[in-house]
Amino acid sequence: MFLPISPFARQRRRMRGAVAVGFALVAPILFLLLFGIIDLALMFWVDLTMQYAVREGARYSVTGQSDLDPAASAQQRYLAVIEKIRRSSMGMYDQLNPQITVTNYGNDGSNARTVNYDPAAPSPAIFGGPGDIVVLQLNNCAWTRLTVLAPLFKDGKYTFNVAATMRNEAFP
Repeated sequence: MFLPISPFARQRRRMRGAVAVGFALVAPILFLLLFGIIDLALMFWVDLTMQYAVREGARYSVTGQSDLDPAASAQQRYLAVIEKIRRSSMGMYDQLNPQITVTNYGNDGSNARTVNYDPAAPSPAIFGGPGDIVVLQLNNCAWTRLTVLAPLFKDGKYTFNVAATMRNEAFP
């Protein structure tokens, strides 16, 4: 025997369809906002990570050490500083491929000399001598892993610069 469906059950079935249609209308906006927030969070995280890495590299450079240079013999200070930045960047240094610029000021803040790091023709004295004020900059760091926010940035890349300024210690 066939039992008739009550009017209450019919109305509940119709409401279930209305909820599905309502979710289908709101879901794209919800997901757009969610992924936009995730993109912003990643952009800030990458920026802060690179700021930390350049600060650690600058702190390492002011000591005059060269023990982090990957070459076991004839260790160079500039290679050790770049290795310190690379290690402190949590893998971001190689992804962002930044340009390194170092500005050296004399003990009294005069005699500014700016050098761009070139791996093909490195300058061993790029980080200055004892007592010099050194400004270490990573320029043109380009984060390309944007999803929702990519159309808002030129070429779909978030480009930023980070820097740290310190005075070299009296190392030998």
